[in-house]
Amino acid sequence: MPTVLLVRHGRTTANVQGVLAGRTAGVRLDAVGREQALRTATRLAGAPLAAVVTSPLERCRQTARVVIEHQRGADGAAAATLVEHGISECDYGQWQGRALRDLAQEPLWSQVQTQPSAVTFPGGESLAAMQSRSVAAIRGHDAALGEQHGEGAVWAAVAHGDIIKSVLADALGMHLDLFQRIAVGPGSVSIVRYGPHRPEVVAVNTDAGDLSWLRGAAPAGDAAVGGGAGPGAS
Repeated sequence: MPTVLLVRHGRTTANVQGVLAGRTAGVRLDAVGREQALRTATRLAGAPLAAVVTSPLERCRQTARVVIEHQRGADGAAAATLVEHGISECDYGQWQGRALRDLAQEPLWSQVQTQPSAVTFPGGESLAAMQSRSVAAIRGHDAALGEQHGEGAVWAAVAHGDIIKSVLADALGMHLDLFQRIAVGPGSVSIVRYGPHRPEVVAVNTDAGDLSWLRGAAPAGDAAVGGGAGPGAS
């Protein structure tokens, strides 16, 4: 199967203000967020992408545009761009738009931290439903792009922190109640390969390093006993 790069959007004005943006319209990258998107795009430039799949929200589309601008090959062609509502931000319902410091005083906050699988946001969706739709979307695109471009294809999904954490938890075989143990910073890249026997989590929450080695990576197969020699080994 292909390799998916899970890219979190760059920092936003809401992040800086400590506000839970959710699906609020008009939340955009700030200056630091634009720099993070550029850094990520530069990292990915050496690994030609079969497609860039993005959440429909503006902060993800902004990040995706920068990635795509750095993907143009010698023939002038750009990676295919797909908008996927399945990886849109969680519907936080009545929590959306509120300050995190105020939400931390809510009784539900503790459950979000310790038992997220049981959480349904008032007027919104459950974290379990969020994980189900996001995992289905990522796995679906991965299978389709594998059929179109071959098992060595590399593609990017530009999404949100909780979305990426839930996808990583699924790939790691972790219960959703443990997904808060995973950190996913703005502009970070996490890497997953869905192999024939199990997913392989190659990297989590990286914000530096050239990723051109992905260009020649072999399709995921059996796990290397002892850990293997790493990318680029002959």
